[in-house]
Amino acid sequence: MSRSEGAYSPPTGATIHQLKIKTVFDTLEKREKLYAHYLARAAWHGSRIIMRQVSPGSPDIFDLVVALYHACNGDWDSLVPRCKIAPDELASFLEHAATFLCNLGNFYGGGDQKFVPGVPEETMRKIATVSPNTQSSYYPSKESISQADIAKASKVMTERSTGPENTRVRKLVKDGKPVLELLQASAELDSPENSHTELAEGIFLIRGDHAEELSREAMIGIADADEVKRLKTFVDNSTVIIRQLPWAVQGENDGKGPFEKTLFEPPDFTSVHALAVCGSIAFEAANLLNYEYIRENCGFKNIVLANRLSINNNPELPCYWVDSSELNLYKRTTHIVRFLTTAIHELIDQGTGKLLSETSPGVYNFDMESPPISLLNGEPTTSHYLHGQAWGSVFRKLAGTVEECCATLMSEYFMDNEYLLGIFGYSDSTDITAEDLLNSTYLSIGVDGLQALEHYNYQDEAWGQVHHQAHFSILKHLLQDGGSVISIAEDLAKSSLAVRVDRELYEPMCAVDGVYEEWRKIVLSKPKMTWKFVQPNTFVNGEDVEVKVYEESNAGIIQSWVERNV
Repeated sequence: MSRSEGAYSPPTGATIHQLKIKTVFDTLEKREKLYAHYLARAAWHGSRIIMRQVSPGSPDIFDLVVALYHACNGDWDSLVPRCKIAPDELASFLEHAATFLCNLGNFYGGGDQKFVPGVPEETMRKIATVSPNTQSSYYPSKESISQADIAKASKVMTERSTGPENTRVRKLVKDGKPVLELLQASAELDSPENSHTELAEGIFLIRGDHAEELSREAMIGIADADEVKRLKTFVDNSTVIIRQLPWAVQGENDGKGPFEKTLFEPPDFTSVHALAVCGSIAFEAANLLNYEYIRENCGFKNIVLANRLSINNNPELPCYWVDSSELNLYKRTTHIVRFLTTAIHELIDQGTGKLLSETSPGVYNFDMESPPISLLNGEPTTSHYLHGQAWGSVFRKLAGTVEECCATLMSEYFMDNEYLLGIFGYSDSTDITAEDLLNSTYLSIGVDGLQALEHYNYQDEAWGQVHHQAHFSILKHLLQDGGSVISIAEDLAKSSLAVRVDRELYEPMCAVDGVYEEWRKIVLSKPKMTWKFVQPNTFVNGEDVEVKVYEESNAGIIQSWVERNV
C-alpha cells in the first residue's frame, strides 16, 4: 500500500543503526554508572504513556509482540513451520514489529503516517490489523470529536493559560448532553480548587492522566567533553552572533534591537551520548522545555545527541537528489552542515526572539506608546499577543511549521557567517572550506525539500509533520523567488481585540500542485528508507553496571525491548 493511500506497510530492509554508548559508558565511575542506569530505567518505564498517546491500540500491540517473543523464546524462525507461514511473511511481520517499537506506536513519529502489518490477516492469526482511520489517543473518546469541539476546548485552555503539551481531550455524553473533559497529565490525583466546577459550559478539568507513570521522571545522557568545549565557546559568543541578525538595530537594546529580550541568557548547551531515548523519534537534538511560559521566564536547555547525529557521517548512504557534479562535495560535508545547523537551530533559532505581549492586564513587554518598527513594511507594529494568548493558540495548525520554518531559515542564514564558522574551526583555508559548507547548505535545502514530499498526503492536501512542511516551503520559495540560487531539472480580523495572522504568504508555499505534484510522484518512486535504531540496555551485575549491546536487526530491536521489562 502506498503512503498516499493512508496507512501502509513498512518495506523490508530499512537500515538499522546502533546508538553507540558502551565506550563512553565504560569510562564512568561506578556511582555514575548506577546513577545513569536507574535514570534510564525510569525513562523506559514512561514508554507506555507515549504508546497510549499514539493510538488506543498501541499498548496492546506492544504486549502482543512481547508475548510472541516469549512464546518462541526469541527464535522467530521457528514460527515459520509452527504457524505455517512463509519466511517472507515472517520478515514482514518482524519489520512491522521493529518499526512499531522504534516509534512506540503504529504511527511514524516523523510524519504521523500510520503503518500496518504487510501480511494477510490470516497469517497474523490473533493479530488484527488496525483500521487506517484509527484516531490518535490525544482524543481518547468513543464519541466523535469535531474541529469545533477542539476549538472550543482550545479557547478555554488559552483563557486559563493551560498549554496543550500535557493535556488530552475526551468527549462524553452526560445526561444527554455532550461534555468535554480536559485530561491533564499529573502525578497528583486531587483536582485543584478551580476544577470542582465547570471551566466553561460543558468543559471540565480532570487531573491525574498517566499518574502512575508520572511518579518517575528522568533525563539521561553522558556528556561528550570535546563537543561540550566547542559548544561552550559558541554559547559564550552567542550575544555577538545575535547582534548580526537581520532585525538587530545598532544603538537599541544593546545592539540587539526591539525584537529581542533585554537580557539574553544562553541556555545550557550540552553534547551527550544518549543512553536512553524513550520516544517516537530519536531526535538529533532537543530544545527543552516546550512550555513557552517557562522558556520565557525561567530559561531552557539544549542537548545535542552526539551518537545520533554522528550516524549522518556515512558516505555509503544513498542520495538520489544531488547532481553527480555536486555529489562528492555533498557526501563529504553533509554531516558537518547537519551538526552546525543543528547547533545554531537549538541555541540561536529557538532561543532568541521576543513575542510582543501583554504580559499581565495593562502591562506590556514593549513600549505601547512607541511600538517597534516592523521589518516588513517600515511602519510601527500594530499587533501583539493579548494577555493569556500564546503562539500556538494564535497560529493554531500553522504554529509548529511556521516556528520550524523560522528556526531552519535562521540556521541556514548563519552558514555564511565567517565568525561563527571560525568557532568550529572552518575558514577559507581549511581542508573543508567555509564556501564548501555554504554550497552544501544549499544542496541540503534542495534534498530536504524534495524528501519532504514523501510526507505529503495528496488526497487530504495535508502535511504529516511540521519539519517536512517547513523544508518544502523553503525550497519552493527559493525556486520561485531565489534568483535561481537553486534549480531542479525537470482576511483582516473582524474584532479589534483579535490578532491577525497573515497566511497569504506561507500557505501557498506549502501547496503541492502543478510541477511539484509531478516531483512528489518521482520522490515516492525512490523513497528514503526510514531508519530504525536499536538501543542498549544496562543491567546491574553485583556492584557494577554492564551495558548490553544488541545486533542491528529487527530481532535485536525486539529483544532489547523485551529485556527492558516495561
